[in-house]
Amino acid sequence: MTTVIAPEPDSKTAQPDVKAPPLPVVAGERELRLDLFRGLALWLIFVDHLPPNILTWFTIRNYGFSDATEIFIFISGYTAAFVYSRAMEERGFIVAGARIFKRIWQIYVAHIFLFMIYLAEISYIATSFENPLYSEEMGILDFLKHPDITIVQAMLLKFKPVNMDVLPLYIVLMLFLPATIWLMRRKPDLTLVLSLAIYALTWELDLALPAYPNGVWVFNPFAWQLLFVFGAWCALGGAKRMARILASRITLGLSIAYLVFAFYVTLTWHVPQLHGYLPRWLESWMYPINKTDLDVLRFAHFLALAMVTVRFLRKDWPGLKSPWLRPLILCGQHSLEIFCLGVFLAFAGHFLLVETAGGAGLHFVISMTGIVIMSCTAWLLSWYKVEASKGGKRPIAAASADMIGSSP
Repeated sequence: MTTVIAPEPDSKTAQPDVKAPPLPVVAGERELRLDLFRGLALWLIFVDHLPPNILTWFTIRNYGFSDATEIFIFISGYTAAFVYSRAMEERGFIVAGARIFKRIWQIYVAHIFLFMIYLAEISYIATSFENPLYSEEMGILDFLKHPDITIVQAMLLKFKPVNMDVLPLYIVLMLFLPATIWLMRRKPDLTLVLSLAIYALTWELDLALPAYPNGVWVFNPFAWQLLFVFGAWCALGGAKRMARILASRITLGLSIAYLVFAFYVTLTWHVPQLHGYLPRWLESWMYPINKTDLDVLRFAHFLALAMVTVRFLRKDWPGLKSPWLRPLILCGQHSLEIFCLGVFLAFAGHFLLVETAGGAGLHFVISMTGIVIMSCTAWLLSWYKVEASKGGKRPIAAASADMIGSSP
């Protein structure tokens, strides 16, 4: 649904041999809902990475099976497919693929840079306060013991400290985006079926990527690709074909019923007295609700949330241009930088809360301070982008190409 203002193709531009699927918004229009929820996900992730307190009850993971990660991956698949499909239509497969791999390299560099800064932050605090538990809690003990091996494993995306799992997942998903778009522009429903088949095989054959020093990736790309591809499918005509289903009262009723059910189940995790009202057979079927392999309950919960949101939050809602929502939207428009900043700020806030044994009051101050810093940084980045573009010859991109960054 998000687009970029692209230059007009010249006569030498390679033309695709198939007709592209209809795109959901016209050129020059921006889908602010994507930026809004991408920014909201960044704020939720930051708060969730702080020690549990009263403010963590305002994040969606306490009211259902899914959390901000599903928002990220779906929006990344949606926007990346839309932008790069347009590039593939105008410039051909090779040029579009080159742009995608350029973006992958930018995200990879950002991940390695964040990795080094994050290690320095944790190591400095652990050493200065003579508290090795910080190194153990944030998963960097292996780096302190074997820095040479760990650095290589980090560059291979196998070693990841706590809270640094999203970017590697996205890098892997983007690697297969050229082939995904190429096939989806020809056989969109077949592409989605193939993605579903890979998801099923992941559960059947325990497909996973190994992590260092042991275990597997926290977010299994073989499973999470389903949400990414589903987002791409929606962007390239799937959402339009589902319009009748989305507008159905039956769909709305089922979605709300499932959200209520998920809320009750999560409530039993915090109120033991309610646990006895869940049938044993239902518990044995549901648990464990696997986040690593994108449990079907999580996927269904995200779908229900998305359906209700699309039904009641129209893209022409005037509130999307309200100054009160501007900080969220700006964060969503610069999500790569804000994500990296949020990871750094979350550990700083974690350290302050642990060392001071702060309660709800300090937790609120730290949370709001982090959100203000993230919002101000996003505003500064937007201001700089506008100022820097005034003397440039290239048109300003009107959309983010993916869930964490600028357009290609």
